[in-house]
Amino acid sequence: MAGGGDALRTLLRAANALLQQRRYRAALAVLKGFRNGAVYGAKIRAPHALVMTFLFKSGSLREKLKSIAQATYTHSRNLAYFVFTYKGLMALQSRLQGKKIPFHSFFAACIGGWLVFGENNPINSQIIMYLLSRILFGLSRLAVEKGYVPQPKQDPFPLVAALIWGTVLWLFEYHRQTLQPSLQSSMTYLYDDSNVWHDISDFLIYNKRTDGK
Repeated sequence: MAGGGDALRTLLRAANALLQQRRYRAALAVLKGFRNGAVYGAKIRAPHALVMTFLFKSGSLREKLKSIAQATYTHSRNLAYFVFTYKGLMALQSRLQGKKIPFHSFFAACIGGWLVFGENNPINSQIIMYLLSRILFGLSRLAVEKGYVPQPKQDPFPLVAALIWGTVLWLFEYHRQTLQPSLQSSMTYLYDDSNVWHDISDFLIYNKRTDGK
């Protein structure tokens, strides 16, 4: 037993010594990026999939749990692959050109996005739309910082909120098929299902009656 413990401590010391080697830092950063991508993807997707599945999806408990596990795995895997690809290409470009320049980031992320997130599926679609909204806000702020757009005299957020909500509800009411399925489900629950009830049970307690009455 003691010999096994000594071997483990020796192995840990060797691993820690390796992690301190500067010549391996770029490669090790790529590997840790893969690890962090996998962990972060699982942390983000698991609770979201759990809530959305039990709120809006039908089926047996086993089917729901399988759906949650599959969504979590896909998000975790894709984010891990993307971070690995991005950091690997960043390190390669920096090594080839001897320095890091802004285009490296754009190019590496484009390649990673094409290879990892290029498939049009529900998980990738949600991630891309999440990023798109952040990009639009970020580019707007950058345009003001650089002087391309004058600094607003008043906070434009109320107007942005009004336009976004007006547009999304108009699409839901008249062009519902253009919206993402999960958004359709959420809005159906909020705006359509609230128009239907039979008695106090499905007015306050349940959304829909399941007794077949």
